[in-house]
Amino acid sequence: MRSTPLARALRGMGIGGACLVAAAASGAASCTARSHPTTPPRVVELYTSEGCSSCPPADRWLSTLKGRGDVIALGYHVTYWDRLGWPDRFASEQFTRRQYEWAERLGRRNVYTPQVLVDGLDWRGWPRLPEPGAPAATPPVLTLAREPGGKVQARVEPQPGSSSQLGGYWAVVEHGHASRVRAGENSGETLRHDHVVRLHQAVPAFAAHAGLVSQLDVLPGAASNPRRVVFVVTTPGSQRTLQAVALDC
Repeated sequence: MRSTPLARALRGMGIGGACLVAAAASGAASCTARSHPTTPPRVVELYTSEGCSSCPPADRWLSTLKGRGDVIALGYHVTYWDRLGWPDRFASEQFTRRQYEWAERLGRRNVYTPQVLVDGLDWRGWPRLPEPGAPAATPPVLTLAREPGGKVQARVEPQPGSSSQLGGYWAVVEHGHASRVRAGENSGETLRHDHVVRLHQAVPAFAAHAGLVSQLDVLPGAASNPRRVVFVVTTPGSQRTLQAVALDC
């Protein structure tokens, strides 16, 4: 298979492509994380940009969510502010498309930054988080395990009452980044970021009764920018969160 620029860039970061597998990888896992049996964490998505003067307060707020077991935070940097002269090094056209896809699902014509989504719903009440609602269906059991050599495996085990079909996605995030901005609305500022999404990869919808095992090759991050691996289980149509787990080792 021909190597693409994206694939080469991800390999340089120590991230490989995700693949579906039929059985667990051999070898004992070096660390694992397992979902809560009844209360999934809330998934908080922030759409942000280093070129947006309104975004730094939201970036700082996202950093305060580190260490919380009831929340998984994802910072997606978008590209449309780059036109002001400061190309955000964390921005991706993929993340911009994802924000527009959310807007379409939510019946909106436009996107904006900073935008916060909580479990797939637009939330303008941050820094407060909404009260968790009852899950739409019985959440599956989700386990993440890091195998020797860097491979991370996600195992989805449906429970009675689960949706008939499930979907999902991988996200790899990094903490502890800083940028000295030299152009655009934040020129002269030093911006700091945690939960920066460096990889987002969808997993195709699958029949819930069959469960799923999915694998991703990803090395731990540098000491200065520790890396977190996230797997989120969703409803295929609405993309609402059903279950999520993060692995910090």
